[in-house]
Amino acid sequence: MAAADTFAGFVDQLAEALDDHELTADERAARLHFSRYHLDRMIRSVAGEPPQALRRRVLLERAAYRMVTTTAPLIDIAVEAGYGSHEAFTRAFARAYGVPPATWRRRPGQIRIAAPSGVHFHPPGSLRLPARETVTSMDLLTKMVEHHVWLTGEMIRVAGRLTDEQLDQVIELDVDDDRQTIRSLLSRLVGQLGMWNAALATRDYDWSVEEHEPLASMRERLAVEAPTYLAHVREVVEAGRLDDTFVDALCEPAEVFTYGGMIAHVLTFAAHRRTLVALALGRHGVTELGWGDPMLWVAQPA
Repeated sequence: MAAADTFAGFVDQLAEALDDHELTADERAARLHFSRYHLDRMIRSVAGEPPQALRRRVLLERAAYRMVTTTAPLIDIAVEAGYGSHEAFTRAFARAYGVPPATWRRRPGQIRIAAPSGVHFHPPGSLRLPARETVTSMDLLTKMVEHHVWLTGEMIRVAGRLTDEQLDQVIELDVDDDRQTIRSLLSRLVGQLGMWNAALATRDYDWSVEEHEPLASMRERLAVEAPTYLAHVREVVEAGRLDDTFVDALCEPAEVFTYGGMIAHVLTFAAHRRTLVALALGRHGVTELGWGDPMLWVAQPA
């Protein structure tokens, strides 16, 4: 417990003095009432990396974040990260990310550098220390995503009873300029999962697949995209990483989102589209799914 507490104190101190590049390793250790030798051993045993390596990694992660979210010159970002020259920064960044900073900025990937400690730069300007305990009970957010995936599949199934004319009948809304149909909404519900899977994998999403997509194609895509998306959700929920960030390189320019924000976005817009589909299905006599209310689903045992 003492080592863990010391590590937490080290991370707090590191966050407070991240930009103090003049502070020596001996001085950092002294602030925690340790010699540099003993602090190095303790931090390495808990974190799996020595204090200076952890600090350099966090500074590189912050530099990567700055590249995505600002237009600051690379030399300014390098200096902020504690490097005295563009060349030194380029070498360090390339070792950590596999490509030089200029290349990464044009096509960004994950900001976090793999590390055994789980300590990473947490935007906008702090560090994240992993929780000592992980919540393992039923999580409402996971249940809602599971319900969304299930209901989308059910809507595609019952839509198979409709004619092409019914599938393509425009759903009239006087507050939305887009002309939506059951077909376009169902395709977008599947495509939304595929789009975020692509963003998380740093690959392009093919929007053309949603152009007058057949129901059979939607079923095939959902069978692939839904398990992949659910795996992402379960992973971040179980690890308590909803506030961790990732780069969406599909945006122009690239943007940084949290996993929790992305999931909330999906559920919010999916609820709107599902409701329109439910109402349109009801108009054509398909009522078995009702409004698609998740209330009973969430109340069911896991």
